[in-house]
Amino acid sequence: QVQLAESGGGLVQPGGSLRLSCAASGFAFSNYRTGWYRQAPGKERELVARITTTGSSYADSVKGRFTISADNAKNTVYLQMNSLKPEDTAVYYCNAVHLLVIGVDYWGQGTQVTVSS
Repeated sequence: QVQLAESGGGLVQPGGSLRLSCAASGFAFSNYRTGWYRQAPGKERELVARITTTGSSYADSVKGRFTISADNAKNTVYLQMNSLKPEDTAVYYCNAVHLLVIGVDYWGQGTQVTVSS
């Protein structure tokens, strides 16, 4: 069964850190472009960070604060979030898109991140 399972969300104070994890089962991350998206209440889902075998990219709003990484041996993608701000509050989703096969696209169920004092 193909599944993406996020974990690591929670409540953190401004300036704090969290590390999100996304574990894949039923397929290998190495054949996919993986990324983290987020959706705040009343807003559209937006791309936060993306990683492939050739490198990574970030939304301007998180550059220098967030780091995406992948451990193919564990079939897991991480998002290290530092210097968190209240505007980072959102549900964070993991996404995997097959590099060669069009239309093969998976989403996790999401994990809530709340930044508040």
